[in-house]
Amino acid sequence: MLGGSSLAAKRGKGKMRPPKRFTPVENIDETWKLLSSALREIQNHNASKLSYEALYRYSYDMVLYHNGDRLYKGVTQIIAQHLDALAERDIVPTFPRTGIMADTSTMATAGSNQRSQGILGGTRSGENGVTGIGGGAESAAKESEAVEMALEGERFLRTIKLVWEDHVAIMKKMQLVLKYMDKVYTPSAKVPNSFSLGLRQFERRIIHSPLFPIGETLISVLLAQIQLERRGEVIHRSAVRDAISILSTLRSPPESGKRTPERPSIYAKDFEARFLKTSEEFYKLEAEQGLSTDDASAYLKRVEERLVEEQARCAHYLLSSTSAPLIAILDSNLLSAHLHTVLRMPETGLINMIDTMRIPDLQRIYRLYGRANVTEGLDALMGELKKYVSTKGSAINENVAAGTSAIAGTNVPSASKANTTVLSSSNKLDDVNAQGAAQKVKGTHSGNNAAGMPAGTATSAAAAVNIALRWVQEVLDLKDTFDRVWKEAFEEDKAIQTALNDAFQSFINVNPKAQEYISLFIDDNLKKGLKGKTDDEIEAVLEKTIVLFRFIIDKDIFERYYKSHLAKRLLNGRSVSEDAERNMVAKLKVESGYSFTQKLEGMFNDMRLSSDMMKSFEKFQAKHDPLDLDFNVNVLTSTFWPGEGSATTCVFPPVFNRAIKSFEMFYNGRHSGRRLTWQSNHGTADIRVAFKARRHELNVSTHCAVILLLFENVEDGQELSLQDIKAATQIPDSDLLRNLQSLACAKFKILTKNPKSRDVGPNDKFSFNNNFTCPLAKIKIQTIVGRVENTEERAETQEKVDEERKHQIEACIVRIMKDKKVLAHSELVNEVIRQLMGRFTPTPAVIKQRIENLIDREYLERTEDMRSYNYLA
Repeated sequence: MLGGSSLAAKRGKGKMRPPKRFTPVENIDETWKLLSSALREIQNHNASKLSYEALYRYSYDMVLYHNGDRLYKGVTQIIAQHLDALAERDIVPTFPRTGIMADTSTMATAGSNQRSQGILGGTRSGENGVTGIGGGAESAAKESEAVEMALEGERFLRTIKLVWEDHVAIMKKMQLVLKYMDKVYTPSAKVPNSFSLGLRQFERRIIHSPLFPIGETLISVLLAQIQLERRGEVIHRSAVRDAISILSTLRSPPESGKRTPERPSIYAKDFEARFLKTSEEFYKLEAEQGLSTDDASAYLKRVEERLVEEQARCAHYLLSSTSAPLIAILDSNLLSAHLHTVLRMPETGLINMIDTMRIPDLQRIYRLYGRANVTEGLDALMGELKKYVSTKGSAINENVAAGTSAIAGTNVPSASKANTTVLSSSNKLDDVNAQGAAQKVKGTHSGNNAAGMPAGTATSAAAAVNIALRWVQEVLDLKDTFDRVWKEAFEEDKAIQTALNDAFQSFINVNPKAQEYISLFIDDNLKKGLKGKTDDEIEAVLEKTIVLFRFIIDKDIFERYYKSHLAKRLLNGRSVSEDAERNMVAKLKVESGYSFTQKLEGMFNDMRLSSDMMKSFEKFQAKHDPLDLDFNVNVLTSTFWPGEGSATTCVFPPVFNRAIKSFEMFYNGRHSGRRLTWQSNHGTADIRVAFKARRHELNVSTHCAVILLLFENVEDGQELSLQDIKAATQIPDSDLLRNLQSLACAKFKILTKNPKSRDVGPNDKFSFNNNFTCPLAKIKIQTIVGRVENTEERAETQEKVDEERKHQIEACIVRIMKDKKVLAHSELVNEVIRQLMGRFTPTPAVIKQRIENLIDREYLERTEDMRSYNYLA
């Protein structure tokens, strides 16, 4: 209680007293008069002498005694009148000229036309100042006008900013006076507080003024400033940014009859829509003019610059929400609408960029066409890439076809069969490499390519091989080009890689000789092309060929050719490296599995076993009668080596027969139940021949050696007819003609043919050419290796492949049915195709034929509904 009395005494003696109370009802008009006058003084910046405490009391009493509505309406009217006055006094006089307030779509057109020499590419050198004085004066006038437009627009925007900042400052002061109204009246009346009221009045009396077109002028000026900047003019971004900030702060008026709690900003409702529309018009026109004046590189470079500019524009003075729709407009009008037009530009489009390896331009295409808003951009790019690869590939195929046609008229003897045949029905076979001596037999060397063939025949065969090698090399070069583009420009995009691979696979498989050509290319490299190369270089060559191998659909055809070429390299000792050979087989195994390379690996195993066997044979010979010649035999498994079912043999001379019988005795002593079939077409012989001038050592095929030994005991000048030679040797006709051509019709003629001609006829006669001379002591006469098959041989190869496929399809069907037991026809066909597509793609009709065959042989049976099959154990 004492504390309370003391407090009361202190209050009684203090200077602070409540103001004298008056009756609001009697003095309300006077109160409003004083308050309204004070509010106008605040608006006129004459508030220094005002008592904010008294003014607060005025507003407090008006609200307290139920005159809040009158106060709120009076304040609203005062703000509106003040803003109307500001608009007329400060803003309207700064309106830019009528031209600036024109529709900005027209401005976009005019601005674009000002740069008709190339909007996207920039002003071209020489077009201003070179075309004449008039052109220069016109350009200067337009530049001056642009500067004036920018200045007038900036002045207007800064005036808006000043009015806005002044109004905001005034409203903050008025808010102090009207604080009680904001606390009590506005919530109960559900109206904006005093500061929000000021913002709303600014929107209504300034931006959407019913007296002056301020809002329309503001938006037009903003659009004009942006268009000026897009045309390369310098503007004050801060003025634009401030105006944009005002528009984004103010809310648009509610639609009639609707009350929405969240109204969009004036920026979103009034400005952004028009801005996006004018931007679309601008860039649509810019794209048209840029495509007509610029090349593809300049166009895309400018598009990329535009994207950067617009993103920077959104970051500096537009709202971030505008960025996505604005960039979408650029993507749509500058890129999506002209995808193929840019890619197909003559002399500058995608093809030229690849041909000239312009990696930066290709990188730019990938970046731009891969944008999310660019509809089907990458699809268009991949389509053009596939089309270009197909065009280049077709040209390569056509060149090969033209080269093949040019040599098609040359009669090439069938050397392939003699070089690839291995064994017929026996379990093992021997390839004879006999090195014998002769007293009188003579010979010559025909060169690396001719190899004992007639000049025309050898040339055409060599030309065919060169065409094959050139085709593969051109395909590899094309692949290297697109691999570099894919890695360096397209960021190793998997979709693009798939498209390129599809294109390569398509045109490669159009060439019916692709499998043979690729095998010949590998043969050429593994035989001689890799000499002197490092392991890394060898690996690179093999890896490139594997890439082409992946594109081949019928891999079983490639296997047949590769096996034939590998056999020749192994039997003739022509492989540059066994490691390289095994490495290539290992790569093929990775690609196609063990079954694909099983026979190839068996060939290497046979060569190893044969080498060990010959060491044992030498020890065997040491204990028996020694031979008159060095004798080497390769014992090969018939199922591994090519040419099964087509044994080639002849009548060997006595010097060979003695060695053959000795080896058979040795072999049969180690193995029982096996029969050797001698393949004379695979052997070679080194023979010392005495001519009149000197002795020469000839390296010839076994058949050539057999033919030459016929002349051992023939008198000089005595002739043997073709029929005599055939009867004595029993060499097959194709091999006989080919070897006689090697000996008698090549550049170095060991035999003399009568009559003289390039071909061997049925009535020809041959004699030993004792007068042969040659500066070389050792002469190698070899048949052509790796010759391209002719039409008949290719048809024969295809027939053999088809026969092999029948067995593979049947084996696959049995394997599937053994696992599934019961399977519907469609499911069985699909599964067979899936399992065999790594080697070849069988057709449903062929699969059905093999199913019928298996049913006839009681491997399968149909179910009762005739739609499925049962496996019969």
